[in-house]
Amino acid sequence: MRELTKIFKALSDANRLRILKMLEIRPLCVCEITEVLQLATSTVSKHLSILRDADMIVDEKQAKWVNYSLNTDGNQNYVGEMLPLISGWLRDDAI
Repeated sequence: MRELTKIFKALSDANRLRILKMLEIRPLCVCEITEVLQLATSTVSKHLSILRDADMIVDEKQAKWVNYSLNTDGNQNYVGEMLPLISGWLRDDAI
């Protein structure tokens, strides 16, 4: 039940949905996400933390950068199952 609560909390914010949609295209660093969403770095970091806590994204350090990507290798591959639905719902929304 806790995992389900974390998932729905992560999906309950428009900016987090936009981040998931962006990460569907390719891995991104915080600075790229910040630039597209026009949000403060601290705000984007908080959104990424919530998505990571829900096991929806993973981070990978590459030199001085940390890139975020969708977690398609988790124990529960719900991200892969949910993304087509989310993308369909957001089809007409700009990132």
